[in-house]
Amino acid sequence: MDLNALRTANPGHWRRATAIRALTLDAVAAANSGHSGMPMGMADVATVLFERHMKFDAANPAWPDRDRFVLSAGHGSMLLYSLLHLTGYPEMTLEQIKNFRQLGAITAGHPEYGHAPGIETTTGPLGQGIATAVGMAIAEEIQRARYTKKIVDHYTYVIAGDGCLMEGVSQEAIGLAGKLELSHLIVLWDDNGITIDGKVEISDVTDQKQRFLASGWDVLEVDGHDPEAIDAALAKAKTGKKPTMIACKTHIALGHAAQDTSKGHGALTNAEQLLAAKAAYGWDHGAFEIPADVKSEWEAIGARGAAERAEWEARLAALGASKRAEFERALAGDAPKRLSATIKRLKREISEGQPSMATRKSSETVLKAINPIMAETIGGSADLTGSNNTLTGDMGVFEPGNRKGRYIYYGIREHGMAAAMNGMALHGGARAYGGTFMCFTDYARPAMRLSALMGVPATYVMTHDSIGLGEDGPTHQPVEHLAMMRATPNFNVFRPADTVETAEAWELALTSKSTPAMLSLTRQNVPTLRTTHTNKNQVAQGGYVLADAEGKRMAILMATGSEVAIAMEARDLLQQDGIGTRVVSMPCWELFEETDEAYRRRVLPGGPVRVAVEAGIRFGWDRWLFGERGKREKSGFVGMHDFGASAPADVLYEHFGITPQAIADKVKSLL
Repeated sequence: MDLNALRTANPGHWRRATAIRALTLDAVAAANSGHSGMPMGMADVATVLFERHMKFDAANPAWPDRDRFVLSAGHGSMLLYSLLHLTGYPEMTLEQIKNFRQLGAITAGHPEYGHAPGIETTTGPLGQGIATAVGMAIAEEIQRARYTKKIVDHYTYVIAGDGCLMEGVSQEAIGLAGKLELSHLIVLWDDNGITIDGKVEISDVTDQKQRFLASGWDVLEVDGHDPEAIDAALAKAKTGKKPTMIACKTHIALGHAAQDTSKGHGALTNAEQLLAAKAAYGWDHGAFEIPADVKSEWEAIGARGAAERAEWEARLAALGASKRAEFERALAGDAPKRLSATIKRLKREISEGQPSMATRKSSETVLKAINPIMAETIGGSADLTGSNNTLTGDMGVFEPGNRKGRYIYYGIREHGMAAAMNGMALHGGARAYGGTFMCFTDYARPAMRLSALMGVPATYVMTHDSIGLGEDGPTHQPVEHLAMMRATPNFNVFRPADTVETAEAWELALTSKSTPAMLSLTRQNVPTLRTTHTNKNQVAQGGYVLADAEGKRMAILMATGSEVAIAMEARDLLQQDGIGTRVVSMPCWELFEETDEAYRRRVLPGGPVRVAVEAGIRFGWDRWLFGERGKREKSGFVGMHDFGASAPADVLYEHFGITPQAIADKVKSLL
């Protein structure tokens, strides 16, 4: 690669791009850790993107109509940090760059959402960035249709590498984006042909350009070191009616001794090689030293959007008062004032009518009441709409011919769905929920984990949540999944016992601003247990006394979901035998743990025998069986100890011993 030719052909561009390369080398060397090669190779692409195309204002990074930039290849985080510093984002100081990968710095090894403005999403797990960007583009399309392009009209740009495109979630994402014709989504592929183990060809022969074409994208190809070609490709991409992938042929670790090798991927910390690379660039400045004129040029790029932002603010101010208030409320993540009253009214109707229904149907009942008053909800299902009950009649289907539709047919793409939901929430102004069978949490889990890590309030509607789904058998019967999700920090797992609890769980999920939620819902019918109406949201306490003991309290039954009704029947048997029994419904462990100890002591006092009942494995229940004033020798569990089986639900509950009589017998054995 003739660096002199590149430098002399576009000297101004070269110096600005070299500033990225130099900062990357210096930061990685100082940390003795990191990934240098991608930022060095993609510096030209990033420079053209930010200088000539990105709509943003570094002084006002939260501008709602800004373009979004997603660094899907998150290991190349110094590319993003360099751009934020150079363009003048106030938080991204040179000191933060110098503390790259150090404790307490906002410059983490991989970009972390919430650490600093300009970091639009957490990336690192490859492929999830591009999938999250699909959700951002969906949210943009829906809001542009709702509020007009005067208020919402921006692009989502993604830099993705070979690793991103190898991950399976990338195909889920690009297939969905192609089907939905997300024309404001542009992916810049860092086509450097190198992975950690060696050349890409040792493990993959996919023709990525043909792959994107086959998935309904426009595809362009450029020399990733030619600024004019990059500029022309980006300009053309913005005229298309489909999402666009621009294949940028680049050299990893450009100008370094490790160029075009797998060693170029990682930490380039050799001092002599670092200086040699800078010399090859014509960069004769010290570590972390950016010439004043280069920094000024970059800061001018960062300020370029200020005038456009001011014009946008004027257009927003001219919007009708009610429309503007709705836009700003949804953007802030605030629920409409009517939500609380709507939930209370529904709870009263259910308590009075006392229907018996599956909680997946309960969820649909709640959504029918909520969706008409929350225009920001965007629902969907991974090809299980009729089973998850996630579509309500008012929503309309989001598709190329209907951009106001709020329901998405994701297809069999659980991981892609979950990542897209994160993207919608991160975009702002959207409340995303999506459904699948609970056992397929396995497929969605990587993005669900990122929901929790980022503090993104996505809502996962997971139906068919136990052996109660019946004949589909153990492949479809989740037994360990509740434990898996309960083990996830900053994640609320709701397993409601009836329609009233389901309504309360939905209210909590839709009013959370920083914690995602999973609703674990039944296929089989369950009775209404909350037959006396109360305005209070009892699920908000996580656990509460559903039925107290008559006479001396000798046993406490703790249960969730469909097993609460079974526990209530067991209570009847025990009371008949003179054994005073309290039933505690525990729809959300996480919220119960957050209540004060005095409340938990009232719900779970010391002394009585405790038995937990749940059609899942025991893992985690010991916290409540003997961790809160309970005793090991006076505690027991009725539930699953292995995988399920294929049979009708009632047969399975009997077969696995999750019955009122089995619970009563367990209590008696512990007295």
